[in-house]
Amino acid sequence: MEKVNFRTQILNGHLQNHRHATSTAAIISASPCVSYVPPEVSEQPFSFDVSSMRKLMDGHNLGERDWLFNLMVQSKLFNPRLRGGKVFVVPDYNHSMEQQREITMKRIEYLLDHGVFKGWLTGKGPEAEMKKFALLEVIEIFDHSLAIKIGVHFFLWGGAIQFFGTKRHHDRWLSATENYLIKGCFAMTELGHGSNVRGIETTATYEANTGEFVINTPCETAQKYWIGGAANHATHTIVFSQLNIDGNNQGVHAFITQIRDENGNVCPNIRIADCGHKIGLNGVDNGRIWFDNVRIPRENLLNSVADVSPDGKYLSAIKDPDQRFAAFLAPLTSGRVTIAASAVYSAKISLAIAIRYALTRRAFSITANGPEVLLLDYPSHQRRLLPLLAKTYAMSFASNYLKLLYVKRSPQLIKTIHVVSSAFKATLTWHNMRTLQECREACGGQGLKTENRIGQLKGEYDVQSTFEGDNNVLMQQVSKALLAEYVAAKKRNKPFKELGLEHINRSCPVIPAQLTSSMLRSTQFQNDIFCLRERDLLNRFAAEVSQYQAQGESKESAFVVSYQVAEDLGKAFSDRAILQIAIEAENNVTDASIKNILGLLRSMYVLVTLEEDAAFLRYGYLSTDNAAAVRKEVAKLCSEIRPQALALVSTFGIPDAFLSPIAFDWVAANSWSTVEN
Repeated sequence: MEKVNFRTQILNGHLQNHRHATSTAAIISASPCVSYVPPEVSEQPFSFDVSSMRKLMDGHNLGERDWLFNLMVQSKLFNPRLRGGKVFVVPDYNHSMEQQREITMKRIEYLLDHGVFKGWLTGKGPEAEMKKFALLEVIEIFDHSLAIKIGVHFFLWGGAIQFFGTKRHHDRWLSATENYLIKGCFAMTELGHGSNVRGIETTATYEANTGEFVINTPCETAQKYWIGGAANHATHTIVFSQLNIDGNNQGVHAFITQIRDENGNVCPNIRIADCGHKIGLNGVDNGRIWFDNVRIPRENLLNSVADVSPDGKYLSAIKDPDQRFAAFLAPLTSGRVTIAASAVYSAKISLAIAIRYALTRRAFSITANGPEVLLLDYPSHQRRLLPLLAKTYAMSFASNYLKLLYVKRSPQLIKTIHVVSSAFKATLTWHNMRTLQECREACGGQGLKTENRIGQLKGEYDVQSTFEGDNNVLMQQVSKALLAEYVAAKKRNKPFKELGLEHINRSCPVIPAQLTSSMLRSTQFQNDIFCLRERDLLNRFAAEVSQYQAQGESKESAFVVSYQVAEDLGKAFSDRAILQIAIEAENNVTDASIKNILGLLRSMYVLVTLEEDAAFLRYGYLSTDNAAAVRKEVAKLCSEIRPQALALVSTFGIPDAFLSPIAFDWVAANSWSTVEN
C-alpha cells in the first residue's frame, strides 16, 4: 500500500501541470544568474594607507621586489595564462617531472641573464644580504621549486663556501657560483641519518703520502639522500663526512667534491640515482650519491673551523668537539631563515586568494526571498580565516626580525640566532600548512583546481616541516637551549640576560580572576600571560629533568622522557617572542589608523593562541570562565576586523598575476569562451 500511495502522489503532481509550471516560474524568476562584483566596489573604503602598511609588512627592498615581479611577468617562461580578462603566471604542474626540471633550469638562466643574482655571493654587508632575501621571497611567490633550486645553489653550496671556507675557496668558487659556471649542491643528509648529522656514516680518510682525502660510502645507509640538484644538474657538491686521520675520528667536516664534468657526465667512482617523483617540488632534481673511494686534494677541505696539515696533523683553535661541531653548523641557519620567510609569503598567497573569493562568492539566504550572503559575512567563515590572517601579520614581523638578526650576526649572537631561527622555522611552517589547508577548504571545490594555487601549494610546501631540521627536533633544541640558560643563571646566581628570558628577572605576573574585554585587549595582560606560561613551563621542565636525573637517568634520557613539557615550552618561547616583536613593530608606528588595525590583529593573535593551546587550561593560567571570555572576544574581533579584510590582504604587495582566477572574476574565468580558448 505504501508503494501505491507513493505512485498516486507522483501522478497527482504530474496532472496539476499548470500549478506546477507557475510555481517553478516564480522560483526561477526570483533567482537571477549570479554575477561577479569586484570587492573593491562592494567593500568599505580602506581605513588606512595600504602602501604604508605594505612597507611595514615587506620591511625592505620594495623597489627590487617589484622589479623582479615585472621581470617574471614579461617572459613566456613563466607560463602566462589569460583567465577572466587577467593574465596569471603560475607553474604548470601538469608537466611531467622531467619537464618541470627542465623549465626550472631555463627560468634560472633567464634570471641570471637579467642580473637577478648579481652580488648574491660577492656582495658585502647587510644591505646585499637583505636584497638577496627579498628577491628570493619574490621567486618563492611564483614557484617553490624554483626558489629551492636557487636556494640550494646559493645558500647551501654557496653559503658553505662562504662560511666554512677561507680565502683560497672564496677566490676559486664564489664568483663562479654566482655566475653559474659551476652548479653546486649540498650533500649532508643520508639514507640512515637526517636530523642526527653527527651520526652520518660517509668517511673522509686523509692520506699524507698523496696529500689527498679519500671520500667513501661504506654502506647503503651512508648514501647521500634528497640532495637537491644532484640528480641532473649539479657539477660539484659539499660532502659532509666523518674525518679520519691515522685511525682517529675527528668528527664531521665538509669537503668540496666534483661529481660531474663540464659536459654533464658523472665523474669516475661516483654513482648518482634519482630520488624519483615527490608530492611536491618536482622542479627540483633530488638525487642520491654514492662515493667509491673518490680522491680529492687536501685543499678541498673547507677549513675555517679546522684544517689538516700536509703531513696529516689535525689543526683547530676550537679544542672542544661539541663546540667545534656547533661552529660547523652555525652558518647554516640561513636556510632556516629563508624557509621561515617563505612560509609567511605562502600563507599570504592563500589568504589573499581565499579572502578575496569570500568577498565575492555568495551562498544561501538567511531571510525569505532575500539575497544570498557573502561567505565572509558569515561569522563562521570569519572565524576560519581572520585569526589566520592576524597570525600571519604577527609572523611577518617575526620573519623580518629574524632576517635582520641574521644579517647583523656576530659571534655573541650565534646561540640566539640558532634558537630563534629554530623556533620560528618550526612555528611559521606549521602555521603555513594549517593556513593552506583552511584556505583550500574555504574555497570549496574551486580550491581543488591547480590553477587556483592553494591546493597545489600544500604539496609544494609540506616539505618545509622536515628539511633544514625536522620541526619537532628543532623545538626540542629550543627547549634544551632554554634549560641550559636556566641552569647557568641559577648556578651563577645571576639574572637572565639572553634568549629573551629577561622577563623572568621581574616578579611573576598575576592574571586577574575575571577578565574583561579591555583587559583581554591590553598589551600588559597579553605580555603577562605569555611570559607567565613560558617561565612556569621552564621551571617545570627544569624540575622534571632534574627529578629524572635524581632517579638515575642520564641527562639525555631525562630530556627524552620529559618531551611533553619540552614541546609546550618550545611553543611558549616562540609565541612570546613573536608577540614581543609584533608589539615593538606596533609601537614604532606613528600613523593612528595603522596602529589601530595592528592593535586589533595583535589582540586576535594573542587571544586565538590562548583559545587554541590547551596549556593555558592544563597548567591553570586561565580559568574556565576566562577561557569562555576569550572565546567570545575572538568572535568580537572577527566582526571588527572583517570590514578591513580586503585592505589587509591588499597590503601583502603580491601582484594580481601571482594570485589566481578565483581571487578575481571567477565567473568570467570559468566561462565557455575561456574553455574554448
